[in-house]
Amino acid sequence: MQFTRTLPRELVHRAALAEVFLTDAERHGEDDFLLAAQLPRRHAFYHDTLGDRARHDPMLLLEACRQGIYVVAHRYLDVPLGHKFLLRSVEFEVSDPEALACGDHPTQAVVATRVEHRFRNRSGPTGLRLRYAMTIGGREALHARIDYSWMSPSAWARMRAGQRGALGLPETPVALSGRRVQAARVGRRDPDNAVITAPRTDPDGTRTARLIPDTGHPTLYDHWVDHVPGMLELEALRQLALTAAVDAGTLPAPTALPVGLTARFRCFAETDLPLECRTGPVLPGADIECSLHQSGNLAAEVRLRLADPATTGALAAPAAHSAV
Repeated sequence: MQFTRTLPRELVHRAALAEVFLTDAERHGEDDFLLAAQLPRRHAFYHDTLGDRARHDPMLLLEACRQGIYVVAHRYLDVPLGHKFLLRSVEFEVSDPEALACGDHPTQAVVATRVEHRFRNRSGPTGLRLRYAMTIGGREALHARIDYSWMSPSAWARMRAGQRGALGLPETPVALSGRRVQAARVGRRDPDNAVITAPRTDPDGTRTARLIPDTGHPTLYDHWVDHVPGMLELEALRQLALTAAVDAGTLPAPTALPVGLTARFRCFAETDLPLECRTGPVLPGADIECSLHQSGNLAAEVRLRLADPATTGALAAPAAHSAV
């Protein structure tokens, strides 16, 4: 596997070269692939933390895996460039936290990728379930699984026009603004990387905040999309879960790393309607149940395990929901 240059940015649906993390891809049989990734030593979003910067954010590793969904589809299954993709579900588990260590050079990772299932209709394949095992320095760092589907630009346009029309929304979205939570409360240094409003706690222990869809964000909106991206939804729930865990006393600071995650995306989240993030009560040692709601509908549900990177034992604890 080579790490000397990135894959073409259009192949991984990125606009900025700096946001392309994959550097190579090889096919090894009908359903097996190898991907190579170079992870930056410092990234303006994924390494923006008030805590220890000695480890990579697992969400950076997940993003490298997510970019692989496009490579497999476009390069090896002949899905045309220009087709639209959507996430159905995402899972990951950190298998070796010590493999997340940042060194003096950009991190080189190899991702063993396997097609677990092909989704089809009468016209042919419409999506895949991919399983990933990411290795860094000979150590398995992360296991993940992603379900996704694709469609032609014309089919996408018809679907989205119908969905937005049913909600009484104009053809072109306009993102809602809002006052962001103080960056330090969600463990960030850069205020632009805080993506929720200040949380509030309801009498039943439910914590809520509104997601702020900043369409000018250089990472979360690397290019224009007509909805709230899945990675932004996950980040919003991560930030809300951090505040909930700190306030509940199960974490000492909002700098914990996500070491296990299961997410199901139920419908599109629109940028021009309020999108509410919720967490249930936080219990010691338990995963945090989170959800996103919009216009009375469940948009996404997430189960998240956080661990304090200062406590090796806690960080190494396996998530209750093994991703593979």
